[in-house]
Amino acid sequence: MSRLTSRPRLKRVLIILGSVVTVVALALGGGLLWLWQDAEISTVGKESFDNALAIPPLAKSRVDKDGTRVFDLRMQSGEKEFKAGRATPTWGFNGDHLGPTLRAKRGEKVRVRIRNGLDEASTVHWHGMHLPAKMDGGPHQMIRPGGSWSPHWTVDQPAATLWYHPHPHGVTEKHVQRGLAGLFLLDDERSARLALPKKYGVDDLPVIVQDVRFDGAKFDHGHKMMRNVGFLGDRTMVNGTLAPYQEVGDELIRLRLLNASTARTYDFGFPDDRAFSLVGTDGGALERPARMQRIQLSPGERAEIVVRMRPGERTVLRSFPQDNYGGAWQQRFSGGDDSFDVLQLRAAERLRPSPALPSELGELEVPDGAGASRARFFDLKQSGINGRAMRMDRIDEVVTRGATETWTVRNDNGMPHNFHVHDVQFRVLEVNGEAPPPELRGPKDTVFLPNGTTMKLALRFEGPADPKTPYMYHCHLLSHEDGGMMGQFVVVEKGQKAGKPSGRHSGH
Repeated sequence: MSRLTSRPRLKRVLIILGSVVTVVALALGGGLLWLWQDAEISTVGKESFDNALAIPPLAKSRVDKDGTRVFDLRMQSGEKEFKAGRATPTWGFNGDHLGPTLRAKRGEKVRVRIRNGLDEASTVHWHGMHLPAKMDGGPHQMIRPGGSWSPHWTVDQPAATLWYHPHPHGVTEKHVQRGLAGLFLLDDERSARLALPKKYGVDDLPVIVQDVRFDGAKFDHGHKMMRNVGFLGDRTMVNGTLAPYQEVGDELIRLRLLNASTARTYDFGFPDDRAFSLVGTDGGALERPARMQRIQLSPGERAEIVVRMRPGERTVLRSFPQDNYGGAWQQRFSGGDDSFDVLQLRAAERLRPSPALPSELGELEVPDGAGASRARFFDLKQSGINGRAMRMDRIDEVVTRGATETWTVRNDNGMPHNFHVHDVQFRVLEVNGEAPPPELRGPKDTVFLPNGTTMKLALRFEGPADPKTPYMYHCHLLSHEDGGMMGQFVVVEKGQKAGKPSGRHSGH
């Protein structure tokens, strides 16, 4: 074959190869562009707000002869029409979806009799509650199908907005998504005296926010491509209500915000950028109200805000886009660019006058780090904490009852995480070496750590000691927790060693 005939053939091959590469590159580029554009979600201006907000009922209770307040909860399956004519399979406590609001006072002895009417084992964890490890409801306190469990403890912490939800190792995300969650409100003498809105369901509103996505009538629990934070829905609901509105008749409205989503972080505010007063965080009241226009909450976090209403107006609680996720890629695919119209508030034409908010709310009952006996470090990675994935039969940390410690938590994993510690409320001492912002100055049990964030926390462990039964610390983005981003610690007496926990899910 002559060089004259081989050159045109080689030229044709190169042209064909070039065309193929161009087509592939265009296809890949088009696919990435589609993924990028499809990742952003917004319901702003699209919600009809035609459903009255459901208010979870206050759970019935009785007081035994010894003064113990007793509640009854039953985990059960059911159906609920979130959309008219479409029955969605759900789970709930004492009903088809979510659960009643439990309420108790500081100093009370409480007992919760729990029955599992599901066909799967599960747990009930008291998120934010100080209580013995055996009563905590973590993965070591599983309740088998048809089984029961009756945890009991004395409430020994300030008034706060807490909540309860399942905590089975490996499947917590699925159990919460199906509807197993509820509020647990604590009261005390100080909160009773404060001039804050406190008529439950009237001027003191529970606001349990979850994102959802439907596949026909069923919940869609799938994780979309590139969503390494976990499940991100395309709509929000409040207290199990889609497109909710609430009629209000008071000048000041207290919203008890709970982010009960499994992966999504919200930045709550109002379209007119009105200021509101932050009066409480995870574990109770701040020292004084903090005036702000936005409050960012990651999964598991709570905030109590007081909003001033004007007669006859309608305004919307909105979640705004967020730019602190650690880069444009994570911001887009972890939900940072998303925005939601969450809840419409409809003010009456004439509003009942509300007393002015107090300028002081009280002293914090969380340590300031002085006299800390030990410092610990926690490196957050999706594969595990401090390089280790969760193991049920391994104790990761041992703390001494009565000790104050500082924990430094770092996230340089390239994606958002958060950090929740069972049993204790802590104080945030530093964020990236600086004093914390107002929204992190109250008692906390869960904090949001975007990529590139380091926080220093002060914690005090008051027991009781139990060397064999651990508490958890973990990322509360629930697919991360399920995947092993969790560790265990026990509280012991001085000089006592940790025992060996069972590596099995004990079933009651």
